[in-house]
Amino acid sequence: QVQLVESGGGLVQAGGSLRLSCAASGNIFSIGAMGWYRQAPGKQRELVAVITNGGRTKYADSLKGRFTISRDNAKNTVDLQMNSLKPEDTAVYYCNADLYDDSFENYDYWGQGTQVTVSS
Repeated sequence: QVQLVESGGGLVQAGGSLRLSCAASGNIFSIGAMGWYRQAPGKQRELVAVITNGGRTKYADSLKGRFTISRDNAKNTVDLQMNSLKPEDTAVYYCNADLYDDSFENYDYWGQGTQVTVSS
């Protein structure tokens, strides 16, 4: 069984920063891409950023320069540093991982989500 557990969400004023962390644990053989998505009320879930196990990154165009994704392959963790936060960044943020478990089955796993609220 594999779990993705997020932490680091909360309430912050506009212009502030937050750092989200996600740790994958369980019967993991290998992890490919890891990423962060978000879903605001009444909107579809959207990509925030993704990072490969080789360190290549991709960001939503609107977030480039404010958000930075990083990962630690040895610890199976992925972080999202969010700076200059805006009220429109308010959403539930979800961690995602494309991984093989120890039965060599490929799955797309999601965390439970962490709330980020940016006040104006």
